[in-house]
Amino acid sequence: MSNQAAQDEVCCPSLAERRVPAEAAAVLAPAFKALGEPVRLQLMSMIASADSGEICVCDLTPAFDLTGPTISHHLRTLREAGLVDAERRGTWVYYRARPGILRQLAVLLTVAPAR
Repeated sequence: MSNQAAQDEVCCPSLAERRVPAEAAAVLAPAFKALGEPVRLQLMSMIASADSGEICVCDLTPAFDLTGPTISHHLRTLREAGLVDAERRGTWVYYRARPGILRQLAVLLTVAPAR
């Protein structure tokens, strides 16, 4: 099973409810690791909040004081972690968030409100 297919199937309760199964931890940890870098977290935010559901690399690069290859490296890391999908259209690449994995990360981190 591919990493992306595994991510789509992983499901576990909140950290506050129960221990995370080893299989789920192995699939979700790379996503958390990828988001543990400030530039990648900002890129993920820009991609996930794009009005059309996707964003061109040409719109991401100018937002940072980094070289194109550095931005490409960060985007590749997000892609390899299963957080985004990419599609080449001519000379540009468009990125869109993978909502399934984002929902799983959110559920895992959900904590019930204090009573």
